[in-house]
Amino acid sequence: MYDIVIDRISGSARPNEGSFLQTPFWAEFKSAHGWSCGRYSVRWTTAPDDSGNSAEFSGEFSVLLRHFGRSFIKFTIAYIPLFPALRAGKDGIEQTAELAYLLKELAEKLRPFLPADTACIRFDPDAAFSSPEERALFNDSVGLICFADRLRLSKSAVDIQPPDSVIVDLTPSPEEILAAMKSKWRYNIRLAEKKGVTVSRFSGKDENLSEKLDIFYGLYRTTASRDGIAIHSRDYYEDLLKRSAEAKESGRDAPAVYLYIAEHEGDSLAAVIALFSKTESVYLYGCSGNLKRNLMPAYLLQWTAMKDAREYGSARYDLYGIPPTADEGHPMHGLYLFKTGFGGRNIHRTGSWDYRLKAVWSVYNAAERLRAFWHKKVIKRIKGRR
Repeated sequence: MYDIVIDRISGSARPNEGSFLQTPFWAEFKSAHGWSCGRYSVRWTTAPDDSGNSAEFSGEFSVLLRHFGRSFIKFTIAYIPLFPALRAGKDGIEQTAELAYLLKELAEKLRPFLPADTACIRFDPDAAFSSPEERALFNDSVGLICFADRLRLSKSAVDIQPPDSVIVDLTPSPEEILAAMKSKWRYNIRLAEKKGVTVSRFSGKDENLSEKLDIFYGLYRTTASRDGIAIHSRDYYEDLLKRSAEAKESGRDAPAVYLYIAEHEGDSLAAVIALFSKTESVYLYGCSGNLKRNLMPAYLLQWTAMKDAREYGSARYDLYGIPPTADEGHPMHGLYLFKTGFGGRNIHRTGSWDYRLKAVWSVYNAAERLRAFWHKKVIKRIKGRR
């Protein structure tokens, strides 16, 4: 179905477009924190359809590699975030077959460039739907095609990126963006302002960054303990902020990353780290303490980041991760309510798909399932009952 050519490249001459996860900046950052990375150019042409028409694509993509094991058991997982994208203007049946075969053929063309011990190539396709039901139907259809045609492609046990999210359109005026929010959200933003909550922004070049990161990390550890989530080391967030600032100062085409902290009368109440690009802005990390939560600092934080993202030139603000539905029994139901109140549209991505290369993938897949069950079904439900 596809005529694909892949070449390894160093650096990139193209402007950063699409998801931040596919920027050279993000690949370099992850390479400093447990991953290795390869950058590739790709060209493909689809086989002609019944009318004799074919589609062509040319672009670049990153592959992140994670190495596992020691001594006699070693393997590598290759991960490709938010790539490739579905073609617009095709019906569901055509898209399922196209995606299945595109992932299979991309994997086979990429395979010679990867370590010999690569257990699987994990894709997070850039494909989103308006409801969990549409997403489930699409994924089930892709799965059936993969099973029937023995494509060695299957849905991953876990998703690397949050498959469900909320996207706020930043192209209207600030007044229009506010008007699209739920009334209680507008009230909470104004309440925080009225009660004297202030929000300050910091970048990786600020002299007091270390002090502000200590505040952020203390709040984040409180949130992690309260909600049962895993967080990175403090150095991870510091490196992200500093790399962004250094890249921007040197004139490189890189996203801007900022730390926001909400305070009231000397108390640090909540904080977020947001990433801005011309294509999108993303709420990456957020946390809050246990003090003065009635002052609604998290609402003012998000609104401040949205306004800054709009000024930066971003067309949308991704709140980055919600439960798939408004299920009151879900341990993160409160997060769903919080993020969906900002007036965005819910999207539901396909999630991760694995192209299997080695038998050890089955062991890794089973371990991922067990770990996901423990953290999502046990730990978070225990925390949710507190």
